[in-house]
Amino acid sequence: MTEQVRDVLIVGAGPSGSIASAILQRAGYDVLVLERESFPRFSIGESLLPQCMKYIREAGLLPAIEAVGFQRKNGALFLHQGTYGGFDFCEQFSRGDSETFQVQRAQFDKVLADEAENIGVDIRYQHEITAIDITRANPEITCKLPDGNTGKFSARFLLDASGFGRVLPRFLNLEYPSEFPTRTAMFTHIEDNITDPNYDRNKILITIHPEYRDVWFWLIPFSDGRASIGVVAESAHFTNRQRHCTNALSDWIDDDPTLKALLGNSSWDTEVRQITGYSANVKQMAGRNYALLGNAGEFLDPIFSSGVTIAMHSASLAAGLLIKQFKGENVDWELEYAKPLSKGVDTFRAFVTAWYDGSFQDIIFHQRQSTEIRKMICSVLAGYAWDETNPYVQNPRKRLDTLSAYCKTNFSQNT
Repeated sequence: MTEQVRDVLIVGAGPSGSIASAILQRAGYDVLVLERESFPRFSIGESLLPQCMKYIREAGLLPAIEAVGFQRKNGALFLHQGTYGGFDFCEQFSRGDSETFQVQRAQFDKVLADEAENIGVDIRYQHEITAIDITRANPEITCKLPDGNTGKFSARFLLDASGFGRVLPRFLNLEYPSEFPTRTAMFTHIEDNITDPNYDRNKILITIHPEYRDVWFWLIPFSDGRASIGVVAESAHFTNRQRHCTNALSDWIDDDPTLKALLGNSSWDTEVRQITGYSANVKQMAGRNYALLGNAGEFLDPIFSSGVTIAMHSASLAAGLLIKQFKGENVDWELEYAKPLSKGVDTFRAFVTAWYDGSFQDIIFHQRQSTEIRKMICSVLAGYAWDETNPYVQNPRKRLDTLSAYCKTNFSQNT
């Protein structure tokens, strides 16, 4: 039996689902969120960017997040063969927040969802989508309910916030392969027991493998003495390390002497997980009565922690357009949603590409850095990838190529 028609049905209660639902609920619309899992549940993507704060604040969810006491984050550090380079977000080019959080996503996502429920959003957990019909005037979703029975739900508009579940792309045949090589991420949470007095828990640490420049590690500290640790590499790099995941990950870490020493007292008390082929793309981001949010549409790579930022930006943008549409105004979802969203995604894409071909690494560790250029790059790393007053957003690939060429040309003068 189909329930009453809602204004908006959102698939997924992660950050983009919570942000979009809260904005729409506060605007007076009837929102239903269907989530396959039970919360809390493990997820990665723990290092937020300052741009995220705008969207959490817009949805009215920031006080609840601030009350938890998550680890503050004010920048990023990069490490290669014992040499550090880094950015403090306070030096960014764009206006906006210069600080954010590093979070255990299980707790973070639950706080967001619980607060959305507190303002009236109807969230139903353990609802697995089994069919979608978008040919109706009001699209309909069929679900397997927690008791095993079947339920049907319809709404005036669908938002897919299912993340890596990518529900609508799978059912509507919207997926196509990413242009990025197939990469694998191996990760876990640890009791880090870091005693180095120079270690800055307010920054994510990204370590480049001493031999393979396309292999890198993340270390994301939390406020309770724990941390997220992971390695990312093309899948071929894992061929010779196909032992138990825990041993493989610790072996990778042992390759870098600085990172090995930093984590020398750590306690590995959580299962090591692995995902492969996570980058994805779609044929279109929106249709007549649906739109894809964040990772449900496109996921690039974890290197610059862009996933949650793109998800929250898309949630804010889509919610605003829906409010406009529900008020009777015409909305061109390609022109007003897909194209503006892709601008920031393409900025991040250029930086990801430059990271893996080594050119952005040359920029990071160059000894004579322009203060103004540093600010522009810092803004992108802080998530302000839609600020078109920034030349590194206007034309990121060309700017990065030119800057990298300069750094390489002048390298011998700096050593």
